[in-house]
Amino acid sequence: MKFNINLCLVLLTCIPVFGQVEVINDSINKMYVGTYTQKEGHVDGNAAGIYLLNQDPSTGSLEFIQTVAKVRNPSFVKVGRRGRYLFAVSELGPKDGKTGFVYSYQIKPDGTLIELSKLSTGANAPCHIALDRSGKFVFVSNYMGGVVAEYKIDEEGRLELIKELKLGNQENSHAHSVKISRDNRFAYIADLGNDRIWIYKFDPATGKLTPHEQSFVKLPEGAGPRHLSFDKNGSYGYSINELNSTLSTFKIGKDGKLEIIQTISSIPEKFKNKNSAADIHIDPEGKFLYASNRGHESIAIFKIESKLGTLTNVDYVPIAGKTPRNFAISPYGKYLYAASQDTGNITIYKINQENGKLKPQEPVFNIKTPVCLEFIN
Repeated sequence: MKFNINLCLVLLTCIPVFGQVEVINDSINKMYVGTYTQKEGHVDGNAAGIYLLNQDPSTGSLEFIQTVAKVRNPSFVKVGRRGRYLFAVSELGPKDGKTGFVYSYQIKPDGTLIELSKLSTGANAPCHIALDRSGKFVFVSNYMGGVVAEYKIDEEGRLELIKELKLGNQENSHAHSVKISRDNRFAYIADLGNDRIWIYKFDPATGKLTPHEQSFVKLPEGAGPRHLSFDKNGSYGYSINELNSTLSTFKIGKDGKLEIIQTISSIPEKFKNKNSAADIHIDPEGKFLYASNRGHESIAIFKIESKLGTLTNVDYVPIAGKTPRNFAISPYGKYLYAASQDTGNITIYKINQENGKLKPQEPVFNIKTPVCLEFIN
């Protein structure tokens, strides 16, 4: 009988659980940390640039590796499709120059970076990066100036500017993020200043954006939509609204139209102090939605009702730090990591994948001015 070594190795990585087979991935995951490197009006940045960490998927613990790029205020980082490239903004305000910048890097096998390109973002304070579903196009939102810049990624990972999209009512606009629909046919832009989600048709072949018949959906005045997330089927969307600490649930039509069907608070009713909501993510199974609160200093947990798409609050979990801006869920949904901008640390939680609740893990991981956390999946 011929002995199959490869088959045995596969079987050794599988553990039977209640009659099923669960594949255990115990390889080390890499995480990039976007930061602030200089003092701004809203933050006392003191980091060195983009950091590289290792995550142990069995324990959730983090290990600092090195600074992989010395960039000014790389406040948002995004890994490209198949983990080949990293994109990063340089969030610069008017005192630093006419515009901010976006960088592209090649990711080496050890996680270190090789700079490939650096381009203007067309306005100041670029704060978010999104990719289309094919991984061929990059969208950068500028918080100042009402401009969303779109780029094409060439075969070597360099960026080429396609268009600087100017949003309506530019003097009030604060573009905070772009989200591409699950079917790669529509682009949704969260405009915090105008309390609108702008809707565009997206051509995945050319990258062209054209205004949708429903040019935008209007949120309540003073809501401040910031980031968006979609359910697994692309039938429902969710907006985290910074200024009034709410989440909006949208029904998404096959034609790309949005209809608000629910508004729910991101903080407990009894909390009356100042708060600004920040980030939003859905677990890989699509059962739970998580949102971060700055002021209440918490992660809010919501169950997604499978048939209706609406949200039901499960819990509010305190952050071991101040100003939790961005957070990330690890590959396979086992851990959640929340970056506390103003106390320089990352809180680690183990996720109960049955009820969505979070259990804090010790110790808290210290790192300077963390803002954005991004895994290489």
